[in-house]
Amino acid sequence: MNILMVLTSHDRLGDTGKKTGFWLEEFAAPYYAFIDAGVNVTLASPAGGQPPLDPSSDNEDTQTKDTLRFKDDTDAQEHLATTKKLADMKAEDFDSVFYPGGHGPLWDLAVDENSINLIETFVKQDKPVAFVCHSPAALKNVKIDGEYLVKGKKVTGFTNSEEDAVGLTDVVPFLVEDAMIANGGHYEKAADWESFVVEDGLLITGQNPASSEEAAKRLLAKLKG
Repeated sequence: MNILMVLTSHDRLGDTGKKTGFWLEEFAAPYYAFIDAGVNVTLASPAGGQPPLDPSSDNEDTQTKDTLRFKDDTDAQEHLATTKKLADMKAEDFDSVFYPGGHGPLWDLAVDENSINLIETFVKQDKPVAFVCHSPAALKNVKIDGEYLVKGKKVTGFTNSEEDAVGLTDVVPFLVEDAMIANGGHYEKAADWESFVVEDGLLITGQNPASSEEAAKRLLAKLKG
């Protein structure tokens, strides 16, 4: 089984002068869920090479068993440092795609034509697509037969209240919850910071970092049918 993981290449947190990127737990938890299940994992990003890590996701408070495992895993570190270019990826080479979050995707993957086309192609090939936390931003401009992919579907993603809690409501280019609703999605959520994952057909979405492992496990279950 082959799964593609798509990470952000965007490292600037708006005009704050601070850094952003992908969220470590949202990469590490799915990565090891896939690796431990015997899946072949390919990593890609718009720019290729080392994707930027959000420094806020790598402090003492945000460490998990998976992030600690990653810190001791030189093979995984090398894998991450050498992501392939997203433009070179073809849906037919994979069984599915998983997008880790972090604030970066709000800026690049939401409007990246290669990403948009890739997601659309996976869906047209009847393959599941999974997103967690901020990465449902990558769905913002995805359409199937002229309609937004999320229209009429159950979806979740980082909540407005969670964004408010981290103080970035006025920094981000848009709010994930608002974007999903604006595109006709049936947005659902649990309490802030609790694991929450929804499935609707080929679409799997997780609410926040705590949802990362469950979203990956749901994807594996769907692939195994």
